[in-house]
Amino acid sequence: MRKFLFLVGSARSGGNTEELARRAAAHLPSDVAQQWLHLRDLPLPDFQDVRHVPGTVYSQPTGNERVLLDATLEATDLVVASPLYWYSVSAATKLYLDYWSGWFRVPGADFKARMRGKTMWAISVISEEDPARADPLLGTLKISADYMGMHWGGGLLGYANRPGDILADEKALGEAKRFFVLGG
Repeated sequence: MRKFLFLVGSARSGGNTEELARRAAAHLPSDVAQQWLHLRDLPLPDFQDVRHVPGTVYSQPTGNERVLLDATLEATDLVVASPLYWYSVSAATKLYLDYWSGWFRVPGADFKARMRGKTMWAISVISEEDPARADPLLGTLKISADYMGMHWGGGLLGYANRPGDILADEKALGEAKRFFVLGG
């Protein structure tokens, strides 16, 4: 069974990016499980890269880190829903991705091997009319997926500036209906 994990990286609740993601998710088949996690509700401390510190042994994650690791490994599809912040993913999204470096080394997690074959998707709303401004965001996620041996599902972009503006982007709302093409 497919299980989609929606990781919402917005700094505010109910923003345009989340709305666009929910519009796309509404068109998933009913037998596809969905889990929604808001990264702002699961704060992580700054990532500490200790992989080159002699004698370092990575311990089992606890708390919010455990929740995120388990949800990531249980999903067949990861949907990163992050607004475009300074031409890349949000800080919460970037921090989540930084933690992947530590999860490579958690005993028994087999993180990279278990991520192989999953599909990564991106959904973002930008306030620039030029969609090429989102290339760094999409590139970050696509290259990360490639590195992990994941499939790239693609990116869905919408245009909005103020809360609720996404509802006026008919093109993005139309694309949302067809974004998750399963078995096609």
